[in-house]
Amino acid sequence: MSKEKNKHINSSAYIPPSGVRGKLTVVGAGPGDVELITLKAIKAIESAHVILYDALINEALLKYASQDAELIFVGKRKGCYAFQQEQINELIVSKAKEKGHVVRLKGGDPFVFGRGAEEIDYVRQFGLETFVVPGISSSIAVPAYQGIPLTKRGASESFWVITGTTKAHQLSGDVAIAAKSTATVVILMGMGKLDEIVQIFSAENKQDTPIAIIQEGTTENEKFGFGTISTIRKIVEEKQLANPAIIIIGDVVKERVQLTSIYKEVANNS
Repeated sequence: MSKEKNKHINSSAYIPPSGVRGKLTVVGAGPGDVELITLKAIKAIESAHVILYDALINEALLKYASQDAELIFVGKRKGCYAFQQEQINELIVSKAKEKGHVVRLKGGDPFVFGRGAEEIDYVRQFGLETFVVPGISSSIAVPAYQGIPLTKRGASESFWVITGTTKAHQLSGDVAIAAKSTATVVILMGMGKLDEIVQIFSAENKQDTPIAIIQEGTTENEKFGFGTISTIRKIVEEKQLANPAIIIIGDVVKERVQLTSIYKEVANNS
């Protein structure tokens, strides 16, 4: 379903009851596989009068929306923003007051680098009711689909989930701290900082540490590369890996379990 539907919406299809100021539900859409969505998320989508959705959600989820729902794409593609964050905040408020229930549909989990908390903080100033529906985070689901356990006895006792690009467009300083540990390190939005990441782990004498990069994980377009800190840049070039991708670093990468045949069997029988 395309955002072209926006052009055909009858904005008067829903008139909120007198005195209702509207509500916002921030919904996690999961990592990409359309079936990795919660029942509560589907119910929220079905009841929405307006859905503001991001680029990383699977648009097949929009089939659950009411025919009268207004669908508005507010995401970012290849560095181009449909709306700036401040505009999205204002749009949530105006649409909630106009129509009632706004669903903000975000990829993964809205509270894991999804700015869901920021949007809730903003709209509560205007008297809107606010709710959140957690989603399956890509930081956990994408490695799992490739058989990579983020923790495993004898290999990893903990894991870090770190943003690869901060608000200042810099690599998070937590990467350098995590590189000193034995934990699994999961880096989101980090492909543009891969050279820096390799340098940091190399400085800790971890050139042989296993690393995986998974692009568009859990979707039919999934691509991946496995190597070590010292070889990963060549592998990325050979396989032409790019964003959106997740970087997983640690011994658990070599502990990858064989799930492919099982997954195909489940998928074919569903």
